[in-house]
Amino acid sequence: MKIPEKIFTRIFKPLIFILLLLPALSLGWEFWQDNLGANPLEAIIRNLGDWALRILLFTLALSPLRRLIGWGQILRLRRMVGLFAYFYTILHLLGYVWLDQFFDWTDIGYDILERPFITIGMISVLLLTPLAITSTKGMIRRMGKHWKRLHQLIYLIGILTIIHFFWMVKLDVSEPTLYAVILAILLGERIVNHFLTYHRKSL
Repeated sequence: MKIPEKIFTRIFKPLIFILLLLPALSLGWEFWQDNLGANPLEAIIRNLGDWALRILLFTLALSPLRRLIGWGQILRLRRMVGLFAYFYTILHLLGYVWLDQFFDWTDIGYDILERPFITIGMISVLLLTPLAITSTKGMIRRMGKHWKRLHQLIYLIGILTIIHFFWMVKLDVSEPTLYAVILAILLGERIVNHFLTYHRKSL
């Protein structure tokens, strides 16, 4: 499967960019229209976190999808999609620091030390940041084989983000359970593919 290069570059890729941006624009519009319920600030923070996780899972799904349908071009979306996951993560963090804590660094420090879901969320952001910084072509060339090793942190980040979600919701865990299943499938596919690749090479 291959989309003509001009269509991929000028139409398909910009379309994916717009689709990934839509949740933030929609959330801003809903806030402007006062349609976010009784606690709009909490709704903003929660929605931004939800979309950060969804797009992170989408990033992890690109390689399995390429192997499933044989569409190599799809991997060229990985950097853009990954940066959008980071974009929503930073907005989620900014929402917590600004809208929830009003830049009260004492309370933020207390939360990080005393509330496990905040602790693990902050760790996830810290781990994701070097991946975003090193996502450029220049950094890929300079880091060589170390780049791939660094970016394998995405698997750990996915697990930590799911745990962050579980610990945050406490009662209704149906949504984080769904995401956990999706992540397990995506990681399981990689393990199986690695095993099969190794087995073929050893024959």
